Amino acid sequence: MVYIAPSVLAADFSQLGEEVRRVEDAGADFLHLDVMDGMFVPNITFGAPVIASLRKKTDLIFDVHLMIRDPQRYLDDFIRAGADILTIHYESCEKPLDVIRQIRNNEVKVGISISPKTPAEVLLPLLTEVDMILVMTVEPGFGGQKFMPEMLDKVRLLRKEIIRRKLRVDIEVDGGISEDNAAQVASAGANIFVAGSAIFKSRRPRLVISRMRSEGIKNLYQG
Repeated sequence: MVYIAPSVLAADFSQLGEEVRRVEDAGADFLHLDVMDGMFVPNITFGAPVIASLRKKTDLIFDVHLMIRDPQRYLDDFIRAGADILTIHYESCEKPLDVIRQIRNNEVKVGISISPKTPAEVLLPLLTEVDMILVMTVEPGFGGQKFMPEMLDKVRLLRKEIIRRKLRVDIEVDGGISEDNAAQVASAGANIFVAGSAIFKSRRPRLVISRMRSEGIKNLYQG
């Protein structure tokens, strides 16, 4: 399956509830929520209270991406706020496996992300522990950056290994994703597309989402 996850980072925060309803009506599958603490990445966004307030406005799957240092400190807050998937960064904590299992014990789906400078191989021992891998295709911290196609080599390596082990793990890509490169990222092995500006800044988000999904389905990884 191919899923489209609009990133709230590109929304108009003065009308956040309306913006979320707009992309839900346009056919989004997930809502991607980037939480940044100003320490792990050089930007600050929002925390659990904003997510909790949005939870009342939509039934979309909340795909919460924790770009924060030592995320285990706040997992309970985000779970209570309504996260359906919690993704931590491999680089953000000393013992990622312990954090992954803490999330799993709370019956929330778990993802793990790597930044561009981190090799995909570090995730191979964790593939049996997670529901999703998030490969960053830009440097984490700010929206609107240019897509880094060389990151797709990581997606290919991970998808090949997931298939070899007969696992059921989604691969998400985040950073500069649009209908122009959806086919490229799908053929590399990704099946969840995070898109911020391409969707929230469009006057026709339904058309953008439809085209991204169509390109993804037509070009799914074939091995």
